[in-house]
Amino acid sequence: MNIVRHIPNTITCLNLLSGTGAVIHAFQDRFDIALGFIILAAVFDFLDGLAARVLHAYSDTGKELDSLSDVVSFGVAPSLILYNFLDGFTVGVKPWVCFIPLLIAAFSAVRLARFNVDTRQSENFIGLPVPASGLCAASAAAFADHYHTLANQLVANNYAMPALSLILSILMVCSLPMFSLKFKSLKWTVNTERYIFLCTTIPVSVTLLILGLHWTGIVFFIFAFYIIWNAAAALFRKLSDK
Repeated sequence: MNIVRHIPNTITCLNLLSGTGAVIHAFQDRFDIALGFIILAAVFDFLDGLAARVLHAYSDTGKELDSLSDVVSFGVAPSLILYNFLDGFTVGVKPWVCFIPLLIAAFSAVRLARFNVDTRQSENFIGLPVPASGLCAASAAAFADHYHTLANQLVANNYAMPALSLILSILMVCSLPMFSLKFKSLKWTVNTERYIFLCTTIPVSVTLLILGLHWTGIVFFIFAFYIIWNAAAALFRKLSDK
């Protein structure tokens, strides 16, 4: 048996296991640890593709396993983090509001199903990638939970986190073009937008960290900025074409 060809799928399974770890800690209201597991899942999600390319170990099974793992780690886990975040407030949150974040899990599955049959998304994305959505959602809850005053303000009107859930869900299935954060080469010509994005976010993130912003807020800033960047770029391109 060729063990090498199973390495990418093994890494993908570690992605899935990380996602289940995030779910466990979500129900324990340890949102920062849950976010940590989702970040770990994102690392494995990057490494399995890298391993497949380096080892030339592509397979249809690996492609399907990757999507199933992503649904758990970046769809189900973040939606349950937000569910438990809202459910933890006995005052100011109507019971039905807690279920709105579960839409993230459903739309993540739709997004991944579309991605698997869409040949246009080999280099960049059409719509928000599921890992970015999951990290944005999970970091928002973890960041707000760390600053309890902020958390109370966010849920006081019942709108902030449910609105974020709806926005992320819509972005995953919309036709907004978004660049991929994965590098297939180091050439400037094919990675110009990625390099500019990194050269902008890294110094700002380090500065915010030095100023005392909690690390969960740094994660939220990076992925919220990624969404805003792509939306602004798409709007600029549309205006330029007129």
